[in-house]
Amino acid sequence: MMLKRLRIFLSPVDFVSITFLSILIVLNLIFADRVREWAVLVFVNIVVIGGIAWLAHTAERKQSKLFIGLHRWYCYPIILFVFKEIYLMVHPIHPTDYDALLMSIDWWVFGVNPTQWFFQFAHPILTEILQLAYFSYYLLFIIMGVEVYRRYPIEEFDHAAFLIVYGFYLSYIGYFALPGIGPRFTVHDFSAMNSELPGLLLTEPIRTFINTAESIRPGISNPQDFVQRDIFPSGHTQLSLITLFLGFRYNLKSRWTLASLASLLIVGTVYLRYHYVVDLFGGVVFFLVSIWTGDKIRNWWIGKNAAKE
Repeated sequence: MMLKRLRIFLSPVDFVSITFLSILIVLNLIFADRVREWAVLVFVNIVVIGGIAWLAHTAERKQSKLFIGLHRWYCYPIILFVFKEIYLMVHPIHPTDYDALLMSIDWWVFGVNPTQWFFQFAHPILTEILQLAYFSYYLLFIIMGVEVYRRYPIEEFDHAAFLIVYGFYLSYIGYFALPGIGPRFTVHDFSAMNSELPGLLLTEPIRTFINTAESIRPGISNPQDFVQRDIFPSGHTQLSLITLFLGFRYNLKSRWTLASLASLLIVGTVYLRYHYVVDLFGGVVFFLVSIWTGDKIRNWWIGKNAAKE
């Protein structure tokens, strides 16, 4: 009975986050013999699920701007949290990398390795622009979210946040299914990135930041063994398209800025050697699935709770 009452307070983001965290708990229990940190991850996920439920209940009961804001915006840190959690799970659970398959598809379609083909256009100015655009991925959701939060009813922000979070979780499922490390390791010499694709002022520090976020410590001799398996689908493509879709759905003032950044970002995923082109195609497919199924799931959850009130 208490769970049924609590369910009324849960937003679609709460529902999909609790569902995905529960799936991770089950996976950790099933593959406890492979995932070294499984007990810690199970405990932490249970705590986070409890925290989501408490925050949803408190925000609804107190109607405090602080708790309402925290309830709406926790969606951003939780996707980062889950991203780092699956780093500890993907490779132990599915230790095979599928780069050879992804490379062969690119070669079959284009007759070349696209990242090598792009190298003929390499220039420090272009590299700087595309590296900055690639980094803007971490800001697109905030730009879109802040404008929706300020201009539209809170229900619309919840809708936008749900599609973003749901899209991330779908991409994480793809990482489990087809793990890989990307062309900067398989087609190119990772240690030569800064010399082969130099930028101007910010390219190298941005690369270092991105590498560190993907668990590649500076100076490590075997980065391919530590990098996050997160190339298929291209989450940068999938989530940029979802953000762009929402920008035009809500007729945001920032929509053309989002479109410019997203376009450069998607080109940069290949030019900068993070992704195979087939990863981008996968990102488009996952984008379409996210929008089509996401609206259905959200409407089902809202209708289910409305019927209980």
